[in-house]
Amino acid sequence: MTETTHNTATTTAPATGERSDLLEALAKQRHFLRFTTRDLTDEQAGQRTTVSELCLGGLIKHVTSVERHWVEFIQHGPSAMPDFTAMTEKDWAARADEFRMLPGDTLAGVLAEYEEVAARTDKLVTDLPDLNVTHPLPKAPWNEPGARMSARRVLMHVVAETAQHCGHADIIREALDGSKSMG
Repeated sequence: MTETTHNTATTTAPATGERSDLLEALAKQRHFLRFTTRDLTDEQAGQRTTVSELCLGGLIKHVTSVERHWVEFIQHGPSAMPDFTAMTEKDWAARADEFRMLPGDTLAGVLAEYEEVAARTDKLVTDLPDLNVTHPLPKAPWNEPGARMSARRVLMHVVAETAQHCGHADIIREALDGSKSMG
């Protein structure tokens, strides 16, 4: 596929068809992820409950970052992402901070930022003239050199990433206080 430029002019029509399906799938996963934090304190949102480094607030921070970067990728191409092959230990350590609640982080703040990113994503899905727009993927050990990804595939990836972390969040929350998202 060739790289396509796009105009992000605002439309007033609601998303329909495929776009509506993508937005509905993403909204459902976002809901379940946020739901795992219901009635928690900031301290609980930052608590590790398994041998993993993951905590509920950190998972939401991570999913927020992933969604933000992939939407920027749709808009601007690989320049919106780091060159993962050139990252230093310090870069990786900074990236790991998005999986933790840091001093000054609050659950309310983390959730508010997630809502802002979600609103931008939803607007892009509705307004993007063509879901076939593609860009080369950023340099990363897990990306095949020269591989490209369309906006459609990026959005499907964001849905899958969010769903995967919903499962992690369910385990963390159940280990925290026995609460479950379903069942």
